[in-house]
Amino acid sequence: MILLVPFFGALYGLLAVIFGAFGAHALKNSLTEDQLKSFETGVKYQMYHAILLIVLGFNFGFTSPLETYIVYCFIIGVFLFSFSIYGLCISASKGRKLRFLGPVTPLGGLLLVIGWGLLGYSFISEFI
Repeated sequence: MILLVPFFGALYGLLAVIFGAFGAHALKNSLTEDQLKSFETGVKYQMYHAILLIVLGFNFGFTSPLETYIVYCFIIGVFLFSFSIYGLCISASKGRKLRFLGPVTPLGGLLLVIGWGLLGYSFISEFI
C-alpha cells in the first residue's frame, strides 16, 4: 500500500497534465465555454489530489485503518469525480451525452469531501 499511494499520485499528475493539454488544444474548438470550464475543473481537482496523494504516501505510515480509508477516498473520489466530468464533456461535445455519468460526479465529490474530513479528523484525533 505504501508504494501504491505515491504511484497513484504520480499517475494522476501525469494524466492531469495530458488531459489539461488535450483540453486546452484538442478540445478547445469542440467544447462549449461551459464544457471547457467543467473539463478544466476536473483537471484541477485531479492535480490537487495527485499532489496530496504523493505527500500522504510519503508521510503516512499506514499503521492505522484510518490512513488507508483516507487514501482510498482520495484515489476513488478523484477517479469518479474527474473522469466522469471528462466523459460527460467529451460525450456531450459529440452529441451523445453519457447521462449515466451525471450521478457519478457528485459521488466522487462526496468521497473527496469524506477524505478531507477524515484527514482533518486524523490530525485532531492525536490531540483528543
